[in-house]
Amino acid sequence: MSQILYVNSVVGNDSASGLPQAPLKTITQALKKATSGSQIQLADGSYNAASGEVFPLSVPAGVSIVGNEANKGSSILIEGSGQYLSRTFAGQNVTFVLDNGAELKGVTVTNSATRGSGVWVESTSPTIANCTFTKCKREGVFVTGDGNPVIRSNQFIENAANGIAIAKNAKGEIQGNTCINTGFGIAISDTASPKLVDNKISENRSGIVISGSARPILRNNICERNTQDGLTVIANALPDIGSTNNPGGNIFRSNGQFDVQNASSNKLTSIGNQIDPAKTKGLIEFLDNQVPTPTPNPTPNPIPHPTPTPEPQPEPFPDPTPTPLPNPTPNPTPTPTPTPSNLTDISNHWAVAFIRELVKLEIIKGFPDGTFRPDATMTRAQYAALIVKAFNPSAKRQAIKFKDVPQDFWANKVIQQAYQGQFLSGYPDNTFRPNDNIQRVQVIVSLVNGLGLTASGHKTLKPYDDQTKIPDYAKDEVIVASEKQIIVNYPKVKELNPTREATRAEVVAMVYQALVDADRVAVIDSPYIVVA
Repeated sequence: MSQILYVNSVVGNDSASGLPQAPLKTITQALKKATSGSQIQLADGSYNAASGEVFPLSVPAGVSIVGNEANKGSSILIEGSGQYLSRTFAGQNVTFVLDNGAELKGVTVTNSATRGSGVWVESTSPTIANCTFTKCKREGVFVTGDGNPVIRSNQFIENAANGIAIAKNAKGEIQGNTCINTGFGIAISDTASPKLVDNKISENRSGIVISGSARPILRNNICERNTQDGLTVIANALPDIGSTNNPGGNIFRSNGQFDVQNASSNKLTSIGNQIDPAKTKGLIEFLDNQVPTPTPNPTPNPIPHPTPTPEPQPEPFPDPTPTPLPNPTPNPTPTPTPTPSNLTDISNHWAVAFIRELVKLEIIKGFPDGTFRPDATMTRAQYAALIVKAFNPSAKRQAIKFKDVPQDFWANKVIQQAYQGQFLSGYPDNTFRPNDNIQRVQVIVSLVNGLGLTASGHKTLKPYDDQTKIPDYAKDEVIVASEKQIIVNYPKVKELNPTREATRAEVVAMVYQALVDADRVAVIDSPYIVVA
């Protein structure tokens, strides 16, 4: 007979028996008591370090953690991170590690640590069902090694890098999940070959990105309204999106750049999918293509994007964790461009004046659905494009070939121009990491160095409430930027939040202030401009 251990973070006690009338307080203690076949039943509440949890939570073989599957765990929040040494990806920040036959059902998982993953699956075959993964600083679920999980009917919302990432030789059944408002909905790399069925992927940077020599199978998925591509295939990857005896049934529509972009070395054969050939790029053969009747692209109601994934700074040595999959898609500031007055989501935003002016000057653009998404993040590649548009920097040093920026990468030229103009630098391992989100302090350093700004005489660091968080390499630049009134801090003008990732609005505001310092634009009166 299977054992059920009851856990309640509010009224439980870790010295209790774990029976319904005497619940334990922590999942950590329940896992110590659990044996194969045990179920850990969670009551509504928050489970975190403050309530006594020790992360990562390693769920042994055959043990189930169950919350409320009916509401996908909306009332049961597990938030935290711990160090996990991966055999295939070195040190990681992880909330859960699942062993063979382990189950995680009906909970909400958040990992707000730098490059944090909600669940790590490495060469095991667990089940993850009816959960919500939100605001993880990298992805909701990462599968690697020979992992072969069942990932079914989950919600992946506002995770910084990916909803689900599947790497190495992993397989798995990825069915009925929803991925919305993240970096890549599902990222598949190396020689991974999972089966993706009935997933709904929308309003992400890109929907499904397949790289390396991956060979996934895609059936009956919907990829729509993603900012860049619905499906991107690169390197030697070759997804199965339909065969004569088993049509794909996938729908790729209303994506910002291409519904399907094949940048791989292989011919992609589409059988029985709904794809508009006019919205594709690359070598694609269409057989029995079900082109849908065009319908107006409804304006999505995106969930406000958090400030995800604080990444390592370009100058100090970065951490050894794996970089996000490369993004070969074209410039993600798509056309047609809404006019400043037509942008639907900035009217009450603190940065509305800055945004309207830079859009009017055509230095930055809105999205095809009429939004600007001011609180979304900005990648280093996107930032390079903005810098080139705003300042058109001249070369101050020789070009360099970054090993993760292919010649045909959409931002290759602007990255080179920003690098040669000393606005941006690479990392010691000769990478640029174009898809990493840029931090606020990196924007400040970039503007000061690229524009060659200096302080007038000896200045001390402005007493920001969080000045101890400013990296040593950036302190001089912060002094200069403060004096030049380039720094814009919202909502508290005395909080710099240096290592938090910059939002689109914050980047716009600081670039605008740099243009003010250069006497290129008029002064905007804002209470959030730092005055030294």
